Amino acid sequence: MDPIADLEFFARLVTHGSLSALARDLGVTPPAVSARLNQIERRLGVKLLNRTTRRLAMTNEGEVYLATGSKLLEQVLELERTVSSSRDRPRGLLKVNATFGFGRRHIVPALSEFRTRYPDVEIQLELTDRPMNLAEFAYDVGIRFGELPDQRVVGRKLASNRRLVCASPNYLKNHAAPKSPGDLREHDCIVLRENDTAYGTWHFTKGKRHELVKVHGVMSSNDGEATLRWAIDGHGVLVRSEWDVQAYIDSGALARLLPDWSLPPADIYAIYPERLNLSAKVRAFIDFLGEYLHRPYEAPTSH
Repeated sequence: MDPIADLEFFARLVTHGSLSALARDLGVTPPAVSARLNQIERRLGVKLLNRTTRRLAMTNEGEVYLATGSKLLEQVLELERTVSSSRDRPRGLLKVNATFGFGRRHIVPALSEFRTRYPDVEIQLELTDRPMNLAEFAYDVGIRFGELPDQRVVGRKLASNRRLVCASPNYLKNHAAPKSPGDLREHDCIVLRENDTAYGTWHFTKGKRHELVKVHGVMSSNDGEATLRWAIDGHGVLVRSEWDVQAYIDSGALARLLPDWSLPPADIYAIYPERLNLSAKVRAFIDFLGEYLHRPYEAPTSH
């Protein structure tokens, strides 16, 4: 009986999402994976997963086992790192996924510096309009914003990131600045279509007050850089993350609106498929990126 190995096996199974996917990764047959899971469930005396032909669903006991067990696995890994006499030098292929705007502005230069620091690491960066499944596309690290989707994703928060409402001074010359979120219904708004969030619906909070505003999107795009460009050019009011717009606010290219109201945060996370056996290249990159993102950033000169 090896409880730690059982915890790691269960965490990997949930991450892969199916018996067959884990079997392919381990180089064994799906019945062998099923037998291992049955053995764990018999030892614990509870059912951890409800299995169908297409998907796995955790039971309440499975969720507790994963949530608590994942923390224990991380503690064991940290203990082994602490007592280990040496750590591997980062080397090999590092596959990273990030979204276009943030990736171009922050991850591209970060990887350039990281590669200089660790010349034995090869870099493969995939920029996409929305986050990709790490396990399916064999990424080592993904950069995500906001709350992590579920317990199957392992992540480390790299930096806090507020969403801000802003517009250019040129736009505000012809439109009175909104005094409350409801005023935005009378404004031209620029909408970023991303993930599965409600299109053109902005959720504001001020203390115990909540206000949901359906804005009129005069211009919209699935590309954050496009919406930012349009806002700077004076086409309307925009909601973007602090990391995207703060330098432009500081330079005067944009003005912040409704500063007393908050929107759901877009905190920046690095996520990776597994807690155990994290390679030296992944550990080094996540540590480096956390340090890199806390440096001051200057926006490029507007054209």
